[in-house]
Amino acid sequence: MDYHLTLAPDITIKSRSVRRHLTKCLARNVRNTLRRSEPQAVVLNQWDQLIVRLPQKLSADLRAILEKSMTRIPGIHRISRVRMSEFGDLDTLIEKVADEWAPRISGNSFRVSVKRSGQHDFRSVDLERRLGTALLERADDARVSLTAAQVDVRLRIDQQIVMQEDTNWPGAGGFPIGTQGQALVLMSGGFDSPVAAWKMMRRGIKCHFLLFRFAGEDQERAVRAIALRLWQLHGSSHNITFTTIPFEDVIDTIRRDVPDGLMGVVLKRLMMRAAERVAIRARLPVLVTGEAIGQVSSQTLANLSLIDGACRLPILRPLLTDDKQDIIDIARHIETAELSEVMPEYCAVISRKPHVKAPWPLVEAAEAALPEDLLDKAIANLHRCAVDAPMEPDDAQDSDEIDTISLAKLHELSGPRPQVIDVRAPDQAEANPLQLDDWDIRHIPFYELASQGSLLDPQGSYVLYCEQGIMSRLQALHLRSQGFVHVAVLSSKSSQA
Repeated sequence: MDYHLTLAPDITIKSRSVRRHLTKCLARNVRNTLRRSEPQAVVLNQWDQLIVRLPQKLSADLRAILEKSMTRIPGIHRISRVRMSEFGDLDTLIEKVADEWAPRISGNSFRVSVKRSGQHDFRSVDLERRLGTALLERADDARVSLTAAQVDVRLRIDQQIVMQEDTNWPGAGGFPIGTQGQALVLMSGGFDSPVAAWKMMRRGIKCHFLLFRFAGEDQERAVRAIALRLWQLHGSSHNITFTTIPFEDVIDTIRRDVPDGLMGVVLKRLMMRAAERVAIRARLPVLVTGEAIGQVSSQTLANLSLIDGACRLPILRPLLTDDKQDIIDIARHIETAELSEVMPEYCAVISRKPHVKAPWPLVEAAEAALPEDLLDKAIANLHRCAVDAPMEPDDAQDSDEIDTISLAKLHELSGPRPQVIDVRAPDQAEANPLQLDDWDIRHIPFYELASQGSLLDPQGSYVLYCEQGIMSRLQALHLRSQGFVHVAVLSSKSSQA
């Protein structure tokens, strides 16, 4: 099975030497991507095009997977499945193509497109006209439309080889990954950061990922799953890394020592400082975030300026002016939305009344009050691995092991009552209190549960609650990994008394 890959316009407009380099890199990327699933895939670089040859005996499912993967590789404008044959004479070619295409254009509008390279005794337009006439003679109710054709009859003649296009798909466009440098992307697991990473990858940037872990290993597992999907679908031509910095102690310190309205800005500034150190160590020249103007309080122009001031490296924000719905639509297109839509927005639950224009003297004073070694301790425990490396077997836990109980079942439990822990942020708990008659409810925000776990009895019985049921399950899994046996989650659908 043969495929013709048209180069993206960003490549074709370059000078001859740059175009040669970009095309060579694109051929390597296509080859690396396809050979992860089919080692016998062949990629031929022919200056103004790439030819991909797959084994004839591929299963239909594997062929569909490989075809789909080619549509996601940056640097390709269009992918066409083609049938190749030798060019004999013009009359024979016209008769053969007209006989094959007549049934397909019957009752439809069509146009004929011919591209040639090499020496021939006819022009492309001559073949287009003669083939169009032959098709009109053979197809019932067919009509020519040069601007809105329902069927495109495409031929490409390269010297003495004829490529007859069978099916085509749009490509990703842009530049081949790796041709425009590297970057470190700050990943949160929401809609934004994966889309920001994809936009950079599409422009030829090789992206590595960095996660600031706020909610234990279960949050890391969830975000790594999103990064893995993004890499598998759109960036598997290159080996990339996933770095995790445990930030639970940083969150606890900010929560305890920083004034409420400044927490979001101070947190982001600390994240940028830590990210800068990671990037410099890995020789990555820029940082990338999924921030957009005005999306949350820390993303106003004034606060973004303060955040930028914490870091010497450039901070690129490819979503800066995008609407949220547009970002979500792209996330669905790149197939990360399904995982992102069940992830809580960890950074959004720090301040109850955040400043939209944080005063610099107050920010400076708040940071001066923090321990000098706060970031040093966090960075000392960072973990770096390949994005497709599995989590440690001892850490892997099946979320199905955590029971979900309803409010009715909670009241029916015999024996000592379990301790109900509300893991929501204070502002969420105050705005919509969990009401259980005659029940002792303890409030421990998710970002403090890890540090306060030592105050809980591992032999005790606990039921965790949050409105969506996501954060409570993550924290229940974290407690389970710490040796707590009797842990469950209160159903988010439970009616409150």
